[in-house]
Amino acid sequence: MPILKVITYPDKILRKPAKLIQDIDGGIQDLINDMAETMYAAPGVGLAAIQVGIDKSLLIYDLRSKEEKRSLQVLINPSIIASEGTFISEDEGCLSVPDFRANVKRAATILVEGVDRKGNPLRIEADGFLAVVLQHEIDHLSGKLFIDRISPLKRELYKRHMKKKLKRN
Repeated sequence: MPILKVITYPDKILRKPAKLIQDIDGGIQDLINDMAETMYAAPGVGLAAIQVGIDKSLLIYDLRSKEEKRSLQVLINPSIIASEGTFISEDEGCLSVPDFRANVKRAATILVEGVDRKGNPLRIEADGFLAVVLQHEIDHLSGKLFIDRISPLKRELYKRHMKKKLKRN
C-alpha cells in the first residue's frame, strides 16, 4: 500500500467538488487502504480523497491516538443533513494547508449520512471533535478549505505567506 502525495494549497484541485461514488469496487477499496496509510503516516486524523488528488466523494478518519488500537472509519458520499448550534474549533489544522492553524466556527452538533466501505448506510450523530473532523473533511469534498471559514485578514496573511514560500522554492 503506497503512501500517496497529499495535495497542498494553492493547488486548484482542492477547490473542485468531488464526484459521487457509484460503484464501491476493488479500486475504491485500494484507495481507502492507501489513504489510510497516508493519513497515519502524515500523521492526521482525517483525509478526504480530493486531498490526494482523487475526485471521489470519500473520506476516512480515526480519532484514536497512535498509542491506541486503530479504528479506521470510512464514509462514502457523505452529507450533513442537519446541524445545530455553534462551536469554535480551536487550533484547527489541515494536511493540505501546511504551516497554519486557526480557530474555526463550526456547528456544535451535526447529523451525517453516507455509506461505509461495504455500501451499508450510515447515520452519524456527532458533536465535539468528531463533529469538527467530519465537517472539515466534508468541506474538502465540497471544494472548501478551513481557511475559507476564518476572517478575510487571517486568510490573506496565510495566502501571502504561501506566495512567498512558493517563490523561494
